[in-house]
Amino acid sequence: MDHDHSYKLLFTHPEMVADLLRGFVKEDWVKDLDFSTLEKANGSYVSDDLRDRYDDIVWRIRWKNENVQGKDQSSVWLYVYLLIEFQSSVDWFMAVRIMTYIGLLYQDLIRSEAVKTNELLPPVLPIVLYNGDPRWQASVDIADLIIPAPGELEHYRPHLRYLLLDEGRYQDHELASLRNLSAALFRLENSRTPEDVQQVLQTLIVWLQSPEQSNLRRAFTIWLKKVFLPGRMPEETFDEIQDLQEVHNMLSERVKEWSKNWEQQGIEKGWKEGWQKGMQKGWQEGELSLLLRLLEWRFGPVSEVINARVKQADSPTLELWSKRILTAQTIEEVFAG
Repeated sequence: MDHDHSYKLLFTHPEMVADLLRGFVKEDWVKDLDFSTLEKANGSYVSDDLRDRYDDIVWRIRWKNENVQGKDQSSVWLYVYLLIEFQSSVDWFMAVRIMTYIGLLYQDLIRSEAVKTNELLPPVLPIVLYNGDPRWQASVDIADLIIPAPGELEHYRPHLRYLLLDEGRYQDHELASLRNLSAALFRLENSRTPEDVQQVLQTLIVWLQSPEQSNLRRAFTIWLKKVFLPGRMPEETFDEIQDLQEVHNMLSERVKEWSKNWEQQGIEKGWKEGWQKGMQKGWQEGELSLLLRLLEWRFGPVSEVINARVKQADSPTLELWSKRILTAQTIEEVFAG
């Protein structure tokens, strides 16, 4: 059972999806959702060229029985497309993948006649849940990956955003303040010591003690013993573990030994982080090169002064200047302010 599959198992439970939406989608419309209607939707469908999309996590949820933007939306579904991404490197073209997957989802709704001719398609919230080691650097909008076009041709450049949840960017104090199952999962992933894990486990044991939550409790246990614990203690076996309380008890008995091993992993992680910084530098150099090409394409040859300024900029500044190219009439407007 690999990492992706274990996470998909956790997010087949509505409690996890509900907490993900409540805790990490920081937008006002979330309060208008009726979480009692949350249900799993078809996540396996076939595109027109007969290529399968299996195991995509798709949920749907209705709005509350009230007017939203002047219309009764209580019978309208919102689809939540959850893409779990665990790679050793960031997918620069993730926005292209998301646009393709959303198109396939809409095709499936049309093919199955969930949406009929003359009816409007439902809204879709695409979420990319990422837990790779390098921090996410790729654009979250397909428009940012397409060279700006001259004149009215620019109107045809597509725009489609996805919501990025980069687990490694969250601080523990942010997550610990939430009574949220998804936040607890992120805290486990970001944990640095056995004591950190014990603290989160104790919280989960309390939250998942009712009988109706036994399946979700078991899903957490499976992920811990199949993926999380072997990743921290690769020389150990954990087949005997059957419950969250057993994980907590084992950590209590062997905390000194585990702390020593995890400390060693921390040393190795330092070497790995050094390599990651080199990778991030590579991403920044790519952004720099693209910006210079866009400037030359839009405004003509770039002066040495501008060239030097671009090469000294950090990644957020490069992104800001790249966006300004879309509307700036002169090269000076790109760098104003």
